[in-house]
Amino acid sequence: MTDKVLLYISAAADLEVEKDLLGRAITEIPVSLGWKIVHTPNKGGSPDLTAIRAADVYLLLMGSDIRAPIGLELLAARRSAKKPELLLKKNVPRTPAAQVFVREMKNLVDWQYFKDGAELRQKALQLMADHILNRPDYYHLQSAEYNNLRSWQEQLAKSKAIPQEEIRGGAGKSGMIFSIERYEPSEGVLLNDPKKTKHK
Repeated sequence: MTDKVLLYISAAADLEVEKDLLGRAITEIPVSLGWKIVHTPNKGGSPDLTAIRAADVYLLLMGSDIRAPIGLELLAARRSAKKPELLLKKNVPRTPAAQVFVREMKNLVDWQYFKDGAELRQKALQLMADHILNRPDYYHLQSAEYNNLRSWQEQLAKSKAIPQEEIRGGAGKSGMIFSIERYEPSEGVLLNDPKKTKHK
């Protein structure tokens, strides 16, 4: 059982905007869980293989090209019995290496397609909501929180995607997101802490 979701996002440099978008979108999910989001490193950095092995959800975003270390990240995920969630951007030219990769992966796992950031946001949020709702005991979900998340997911499925121009970047780098409902800071002061608010 845990109070935090570890999300690993594999993506090449051509999808930096999409990685930023997902880092921000995660905060929309109405649960009191904390989040740890780890990304494919840029500029030749080494992937966090420990984070991949421990990941609750492994997302692989594919655009125009497949580059190192995405293959290594995917291999580490599969060796750890992680089921990769594959999200493929439509209507973009792909390198020969990317075309081969897309075909080979289709034999193992189905790709989900997205045309832009708005559609990616909706698909990723649905995947994350499904993941949490299928594991209520693991994530210590109370019935009210479970029902609220289920209702939110249903509304998300019915809603139209946010127009692309209204989507802004967010947490494009690896990071942590904590919830004050489940976490008490060891240092510092919470802004707008309801426990410290004085009523006159």
